[in-house]
Amino acid sequence: MTTTSAPPTTVHWKTPSLHLEVALGPGPVRLLGLRRPGAASVLAAHPLIEVFLAAEGRVRSAAGYTGSRVGSRLRYVGHEADDDTLRLTQLDPVTGLEVASTLARRGDGALRVSHRLRNTGEEPVTVTAVSTLSLRTPAPATSRRYRLVEGRSEWLGEGDWSERPLTSVLRGLALDVTAQDARGRHLVSSTGGWSTGSVLPTGVLVDAEGDALAWQVEVTAGWLWELSQRQDGVVVNVCGPTDLEHQFAITLAPGDEFVTAPAGLAVGADRDAAIAALTRYRRAIRERRPIDAGLPVVYNDFMNTLMGQPSTEALEPLIAAAAAAGAEYFCIDAGWFTDATEYWDAIGVWREASARFTGGLASVIRSIRDAGMVPGLWIEPEIVGVESEALAALPDDAWFQRHGAPVVEADRRHLDLRHPAARAHMDDAVDHLVSTFGVGFIKIDYNIEPGAGTDRTGAPGLGLLEHGRALRAWLRDAQRRHPEVLFENCASGAMRMDYALLSVAHLQSTSDQQDPTRSAAVTASAPLSVLPEQAGNWAYPAAGMSRGELSLSMVNGIMGRLYLSGHLDRLDEGQFALVREAVDLHKELRHVFAESTPFWPLGVPGWDDPVLALGFVADDGIRYLAVWSRGEAGRVEVPAATRPTQIFPTGPAWTVSLGREGAVIDVPAGPDAAIFRYE
Repeated sequence: MTTTSAPPTTVHWKTPSLHLEVALGPGPVRLLGLRRPGAASVLAAHPLIEVFLAAEGRVRSAAGYTGSRVGSRLRYVGHEADDDTLRLTQLDPVTGLEVASTLARRGDGALRVSHRLRNTGEEPVTVTAVSTLSLRTPAPATSRRYRLVEGRSEWLGEGDWSERPLTSVLRGLALDVTAQDARGRHLVSSTGGWSTGSVLPTGVLVDAEGDALAWQVEVTAGWLWELSQRQDGVVVNVCGPTDLEHQFAITLAPGDEFVTAPAGLAVGADRDAAIAALTRYRRAIRERRPIDAGLPVVYNDFMNTLMGQPSTEALEPLIAAAAAAGAEYFCIDAGWFTDATEYWDAIGVWREASARFTGGLASVIRSIRDAGMVPGLWIEPEIVGVESEALAALPDDAWFQRHGAPVVEADRRHLDLRHPAARAHMDDAVDHLVSTFGVGFIKIDYNIEPGAGTDRTGAPGLGLLEHGRALRAWLRDAQRRHPEVLFENCASGAMRMDYALLSVAHLQSTSDQQDPTRSAAVTASAPLSVLPEQAGNWAYPAAGMSRGELSLSMVNGIMGRLYLSGHLDRLDEGQFALVREAVDLHKELRHVFAESTPFWPLGVPGWDDPVLALGFVADDGIRYLAVWSRGEAGRVEVPAATRPTQIFPTGPAWTVSLGREGAVIDVPAGPDAAIFRYE
């Protein structure tokens, strides 16, 4: 450990895969460079952090979060470093605001960055925005060196990614004529409780003349990342909630502290290498338990099957078929808690329905166990319907509120997990299901969008941030109490697919999409957002599918975490054999994929692309490539030393040829899909 009080000119902090240079003065602490060994820096000199107050904004007016007055006044106080972490402390001499920054090595080629603000002054300070990452590229957008990778998302359309020239969003403005930096920005911002409901918290800048830079923000609340132009580079800012975009503010009394949303920063030789580094980073920040290691195949009765209307008679044939197909867990989705067919305005009392199940829910749970599977149940614990008996049992201040009224969305209220009664209500739900039914899997859903948050104790954006942090703490505690239970993160599919939650959850449902050809695009792009071993990709085979459609549906599931559904009991012998083949292959590959990194030989998957391709490269160099056909015939070219071998389906085989520059896979007209193995 090295501690310094008198500032040297520059700190050189090295990890096995990254070299970081930091200037400690004069002026605020600046990031000077970040590079892989032997490569050029992906960064140029820029202040480490920007801090905006209600009383003080920018030195020069602009739309972006750059050039803050407080940030310009920060001065170095001290730093300490070891092999894994660099800590830097600065102080604003005017307000007394102290900023302690932590840059920690997480995985190979990546850092995790966060900041702790503490008011050491004598007067309250109201903070309205803080950047977690503030970076500058070595060249401006007008150099045409950069391409931007970013993703949109929505219900049924999770993971709509694009890669395009950076100049398509940062236009040439002739900044040299004015000798000033631009005032606009390219903004990607999520508002409300669905942290990934509209846009995705990951971005990549691909440099044609150097390494690629990838980032993600980790928060279950509002967030943004933005790109703005300077004469000498492009500024990347990554923030948690802000005043303008998310109705956020926090007043720090003397002695009070605030911690920013963490962010990940990864570097690689190209786009896929940067995402590979981000993949290793995501594995490094996960809090895994022994039960997580099994990666079981889960059958869920919802998608294209019972759709929230389970019964003993409907479940029994599905249980038998799921077990025969090789499922290891069986989750009963929504509807088990009520006899009504329309129940969303009455949810909140997580007790079994009185008459829905012949012999009670316990008898169905017993059937699941007798079939050799672990039972699971769905809940939506943060939400209580306006007609629910639970409503009267909770105090007024246990709810999200705005302007003195409880927040009601789709006839449902939203619990505020900062309140002990709200947390106790959710604890009771989980503890009851585990103690009464012995469930080993709980699917946690979240189907309303509560808006900006709750203003019960301050700004709505702050309330939402604190609720999200309380939710993460609650989930960690639930797993501590029930170490044998797996917890799925779901929010109308993937509307809350952030690594604040995914760092402590077992599985992420990647979509509610019920068309398997559309789900193929979700699957092909999922590793840009979530680890393969956490990507719960639905496969819902149906009796009416052709062999190609069935193969496509099963490939969706194999390339991640196979989340099985569908009326397996209605399949004919040949169809069922293909499903069983897919499940067996997934079991063979699931632990390989859990140590692999993704690649995209056709580029970032487009939502309407007729041919999609996603691969995983294992530690031993073996590559596994899935190819989907959703339209006319095509081809996929891959560098390969050996001819790719089709490993699913086992027949009929696609045509593959091997030349001096690699392999060519001829893709038949779709719908169809296949998986190949090669070196």
